[in-house]
Amino acid sequence: MPNRLAHETSPYLLQHADNPVDWWPWSDQAFEEARRSGKPVLLSVGYSSCHWCHVMAHESFEDEVTAAYLNEHFVNVKVDREERPDVDAVYMEAVQAATGQGGWPMTVFLTPDAEPFYFGTYFPPAPRHGMPSFRQVLEGVQQAWTGRRDEVDEIAGKIVRDLAGREISYGDSRAPGEEELAGALLGLTREYDPVRGGFGGAPKFPPSMVVEFLLRHHARTGSEGALQMAADTCERMARGGIYDQLGGGFSRYSVDREWTVPHFEKMLYDNALLCRVYAHLWRSTGSDLARRVALETADFMVGELRTAEGGFASALDADSDDGTGKHVEGAYYVWTPQQLREVLGEDAELAARYFGVTEEGTFEEGASVLQLPQQDGVFDAEKVAGVRARLLAARAERPAPGRDDKVVAAWNGLAIAALAETGAYFDRPDLVEAAVCAADLLVRLHLDEHAQLARTSKDGQAGANAGVLEDYADVAEGFLALASVTGEGVWLEFAGFLLDHVLTRFVDEESGALFDTAVDAERLIRRPQDPTDNAAPSGWSAAANALLSYAAQTGSEPHRSAAERALGVVKALGPRVPRFIGWGLAAAEARLDGPREIAVVGPSLDDPATRTLHRTALLGTAPGAVVAVGAPDSDELPLLAGRPLVGGEPAAYVCRNFTCDAPTTDPERLREALSG
Repeated sequence: MPNRLAHETSPYLLQHADNPVDWWPWSDQAFEEARRSGKPVLLSVGYSSCHWCHVMAHESFEDEVTAAYLNEHFVNVKVDREERPDVDAVYMEAVQAATGQGGWPMTVFLTPDAEPFYFGTYFPPAPRHGMPSFRQVLEGVQQAWTGRRDEVDEIAGKIVRDLAGREISYGDSRAPGEEELAGALLGLTREYDPVRGGFGGAPKFPPSMVVEFLLRHHARTGSEGALQMAADTCERMARGGIYDQLGGGFSRYSVDREWTVPHFEKMLYDNALLCRVYAHLWRSTGSDLARRVALETADFMVGELRTAEGGFASALDADSDDGTGKHVEGAYYVWTPQQLREVLGEDAELAARYFGVTEEGTFEEGASVLQLPQQDGVFDAEKVAGVRARLLAARAERPAPGRDDKVVAAWNGLAIAALAETGAYFDRPDLVEAAVCAADLLVRLHLDEHAQLARTSKDGQAGANAGVLEDYADVAEGFLALASVTGEGVWLEFAGFLLDHVLTRFVDEESGALFDTAVDAERLIRRPQDPTDNAAPSGWSAAANALLSYAAQTGSEPHRSAAERALGVVKALGPRVPRFIGWGLAAAEARLDGPREIAVVGPSLDDPATRTLHRTALLGTAPGAVVAVGAPDSDELPLLAGRPLVGGEPAAYVCRNFTCDAPTTDPERLREALSG
């Protein structure tokens, strides 16, 4: 019989709807039941494309004996971390503080007042590698709950007090300057892997936000070292197994330092961020590789993640059926030499050399993850294209990974920005149109009459969970990019609505610090607040960047001041932990450069001269520059006010720091004005 999760919209929760565990969704009713029954709460947090979440579900939550014990002794609550990032953040902070590490599935035991007292992540069904079995953990917690309740309550109270006392060093109200950004670059240089690209050791995550900072720093200062780190990292990733060499798009991370073997889940946020970064790398260098990867990643998002309603799904699973009915990580993507021969015949040897497929394999059981290894020799481009097409067609016959069709507002905002800019750079109006459709969906389905955001939707139905800071900031970022590309002022207006909520509901008026949840959001044991980037930009950094861009588009001093106050934390953390605040550093680069404000006026966007100036403005590398395009004195975009044609010709106006250059009708002069 299905449990209470059967009525939820989260694909992750629905995966557990037929478990014998009597799951509750996160709700007041679940904790009321815990108080009524006198039972502790088992909180299990994960997400639909999480490999180890699937493993623990199969081993424990689908097991009748384990489920019976859980149902007898606990109130069991299942949470999708992507729907409730606030719940995830609060308890992950507790897990990391107590154990020094964290991850998913996250397993936390709570009192009926939602106070945590014991933590873990994945627990195996039998003792393994020094880990207790899940049943041993459950029995130990139950014995403590019934036999040492005072001790449990004391521990829970202490944990909550310790969490309340953990304060972030906000620095001061001043944004970082030259010294702090140079210190951040030095810190990145120390952690950079000069042989393999990227930062740190295994596992290695795609550093998209750090690369954006490096590109902006190079554009502002001319630092060749910053550009080299960005370009080499992007090339290594693009040639490695973390990138899907057949279908485009990036996996979540590499389990090794060489980018060879990925954790195969594909997340929307990774691909949106990396699509935009590769497009910006091409803008800076003209790299053919960067152009190809940006376009292939954009096509992957549109082709594989776009939903029927026009938004973008959250993720593709790492696991899929290996053809025998067994779900195996990477089964959809890896190849053996024999499989190449079956598909390609005499061309199999060429494919093996080109993609680095060996008899020994680079993955499990002799299979290889496709790569583009550096090697001597010239491959015929037409023949390689044919081989790739045949392999892609053969792969399409394999059982495909599952897709999480949940539309997350923040991640769709990132995708909108990436697709709008990539489409504009490479003359792909279909990509811009896909961005517009996703933006329309967010406005139609996620925004209510007060311009408050729903965090998620699925199958055309908005979810019940309120948007968090990253939703407001990233959607605003997407709308601002769309306004610059399309010249449609309505997107600037919608961005303003969202950022007004940031100012009134997420900002601490006294310190200028930002919270991840609104002041009127559900109260948890702690109001989550984290300025550091994780897999995607922190809401804090994303808000600072969007506020700064909006201020440049509109001249709004409150938005500019809020951005600068928010960037005070980057001044404090940037030189110390630059890998984990890349988006904030990128925003700080934009602030130091102005950011520049470019107004392009012309009779029509269909006018060739206007379009040339507009595209030139979009391709300028000045950090965080904003662009407005439209008719002279259009009331849709404030930057166009008082900007006439020049000699009857379309013209571009460039301003920064309250100073404007003379307008120009010459695209080359505009290009020069935006490149230094």
